[in-house]
This record gives sequence, C-alpha cells and structure tokens, in this order.
Amino acid sequence: MQDFLRACDATVEEANTKNLATLMNMPPVSLLQRANANYDGAWFNVKHLYALLLHSEDMRPLAALAGEFGYAIVKTAEPVAIDIHEALGRAALEFAEVTVETHTAMADGRVDQVERQRILREIDHAEYALAQLKASVKVA
Repeated sequence: MQDFLRACDATVEEANTKNLATLMNMPPVSLLQRANANYDGAWFNVKHLYALLLHSEDMRPLAALAGEFGYAIVKTAEPVAIDIHEALGRAALEFAEVTVETHTAMADGRVDQVERQRILREIDHAEYALAQLKASVKVA
C-alpha cells in the first residue's frame, strides 16, 4: 500500500497541483492531503484515483497498485482504422490461416507444443485483424 501512496504523492507533487485539483473538482490543499504518503489519514477513493489518472495521464499509481497484487500494466496499441473492405479481407485471411494451421496440426490426431504455439500465434493475428476491422467500422 505504501508504494501506491508514494506513487499518488509523486504524481500530485510533480503535476501542476492547482490545475490538477481544479480538474479533479477539489481544493488543492485537499488533494495534497489525500495524496500525502507521509500522512496516516491520507486516502484516495476510486473516484479520486480515476480522476488523478485521467487528468494527470501519469499511470504510476495504477502500476504501483497492480504491483501490490503481483500484476503489471501494459499499454495496448489501438489498431489503426483502414478501408473496411481491406480490413474485412485481412480478417478473413487471418481466420483462414487459423483454420489451416489447426487442421494441419490435428492431422495426426494430436497437437504438440510447437503446433500449439503456431495456432496461438495465428489466433493472435486473427484477433488483431478483427480489432482492426472493428476500428475501421467505427469510423466509417
């Protein structure tokens, strides 16, 4: 918990605290008190944490919180929208490659570790192609 509180404190201290507090709809003194890692009465509720992450764009508190539970955060890249026909063609191609790879692997009645990795890699490609299709449809 201490790492999380220190990360919140550092984020507030390094930001323009007055501006950040205004965006978070609280007085700067309250923000400084709530984020103070050396103050036993310091506390952040979920709304405060969300506002801190949103307005500071500093993910150290989230990373510290995840780290407390043995997790790590990774920013994912959003797929770029392309022509819908092209995106649909890519998705169909990737799904076909999943089908071929799976069918080939199962030809002998079992799937070994190498074949499993090939199938999973093709599934990853298909998932990305579907995400790209989704992004393309959203902007159309």
